[in-house]
Amino acid sequence: MINLKLLGRTRAQESTHAIERMYITMRHLFNRGFYKPMGVSGETLREALLILRPEIYGSIADDKAELSGLLYVIDRLPKGIEECRFINLTSDEGYGNSHFKPIVPPKRRRNCYRIDDEQMNIEITRGRSEIYDILTHLTFLFVESHKIMRRVIIDEEGSVTRDWQKLEKAVLQEEPLDQAQREIALTHTANILGRTFFEVQDIYPKFSLPGNPERFLNIIYWLGKLAIAETINNDKRIITFSPVLRERLGHHIHGEIWADNIKQHLIKENLMHRPLHIISANMHSVMNTLYTPSALKTELKKKKPLEIYELLSNTANGDLRSKVMKSALDNGMTFLDDKSGTNIDVQIFDTAKLNGKYGSWDIKTEEEAPVIIVMDYAFGEQAYETMDELLKPYNFEGNEIKMNVESISIMGKAGILEGGKGDIMIPSAHLFEGTADNYPFKNELSPADLEGSGIDIVDGAMITVLGTSLQNRDILKFFHDSTWNVSGLEMEGAHYQKAIQAASKLRGSIDSEVKVRYAYYASDNPLETGSTLASGGLGTTGVKPTYLITEKILEQIFKS
Repeated sequence: MINLKLLGRTRAQESTHAIERMYITMRHLFNRGFYKPMGVSGETLREALLILRPEIYGSIADDKAELSGLLYVIDRLPKGIEECRFINLTSDEGYGNSHFKPIVPPKRRRNCYRIDDEQMNIEITRGRSEIYDILTHLTFLFVESHKIMRRVIIDEEGSVTRDWQKLEKAVLQEEPLDQAQREIALTHTANILGRTFFEVQDIYPKFSLPGNPERFLNIIYWLGKLAIAETINNDKRIITFSPVLRERLGHHIHGEIWADNIKQHLIKENLMHRPLHIISANMHSVMNTLYTPSALKTELKKKKPLEIYELLSNTANGDLRSKVMKSALDNGMTFLDDKSGTNIDVQIFDTAKLNGKYGSWDIKTEEEAPVIIVMDYAFGEQAYETMDELLKPYNFEGNEIKMNVESISIMGKAGILEGGKGDIMIPSAHLFEGTADNYPFKNELSPADLEGSGIDIVDGAMITVLGTSLQNRDILKFFHDSTWNVSGLEMEGAHYQKAIQAASKLRGSIDSEVKVRYAYYASDNPLETGSTLASGGLGTTGVKPTYLITEKILEQIFKS
């Protein structure tokens, strides 16, 4: 056995090499058109993931099953995928006009279609990052399935343990399980997974869906069932990439349609020449900040703005949310529902129609009043595609019309390397993982702008990673401790900045002195045990930093 230390290789270097191998392999498999994840063709991916042991996948390299990682992955893949032997990644190829009903994962906006009992189609409209994300999650899922298989098969003929027989009986039972039957099934499942009854009982309700309370048991059963079929009958699971997807990828087809829809609306409403401010953010914070003062005057007499924002972030408060939405639509906001396939909705705010003032700044004359374009979050490389297409001049009736973009602001969630959930990061540069590519910029936002709020603020560089699910403690510790002075990690920053620099400094599509703002709030600290993305969402912890950043961005827009 070669001693890696004698070769001078650190664990961080080994992990970085594993990530590079994964991405090279995934590109090769994509070009090939198909592969068997648990066969020879998928071996490199499996080995690299097991060497890497990402924090988000927890105990993937151990014999026992990883429960939190499984929940994280299942939330990002279509319901029923664990039952499918054939997974087909496609472009937008017309399934939306068929009898197939779209299945949208709760934590990833992508259309998926169950073609039959054995096949799931997943639409890819967000570029390579989306393919990498899906293949990584599927590799984890199939590795976990083979752990189950190894714990239940007794001999080469396919005989299985009593635990598996009892789980199968519970899953296939037509009548709903009562509490006693459920706890018996969970006992056998705990043995199969190498976990305690307490751990299994604790995770079980987190998988449940309305109409399918036993979803956790079903997932474990089907993962094991297909893994057993692969081993005993050689019925391999297969992932394919449609010819249309392979042909279209990288051509900005969806991004161009998306950007043209925005520009057509701006021209139609005579807004193209007005001061334009682009914000990449969620679909609620800008709207709520602008319209809550007028829409919820009564409520603001009893509660502070932050308390109102916390109420608005809760889907249970539909009446309050409807009031703000109605006020916005009546006073200058237009919502452009995405029809391009990018899954990026857009809000356009004509602030000349704002009723009264925002904060302490008078709305200017109509011609000088800012027009704010809020785009929902892009995903990875999709950030370059959408921003690049948006900033291009628009050809209208034979004339090339440039957008009068005065500022571009990027607000999002990121992993923090020194601090905790809800802290804020103000970057001065983006570094691209796996390369020496770096994008320094003048950030109009500074830590001083946000101080005094009771929230910890850090600055430094941000690393744009190829996938948040592929980071492990050793890589992140290297980023944090090295002279790169990295404060956090995210997936879009370098892609956005690449498009902004190209448009402003090289192509001349927008003003070379366009103002740029970046701010992130921490969704997790992947260096802290129990604080990774798999440990759960931010909850109301994210409300305060979200609105603090939003207010500062709007303050600078109205002051400009």
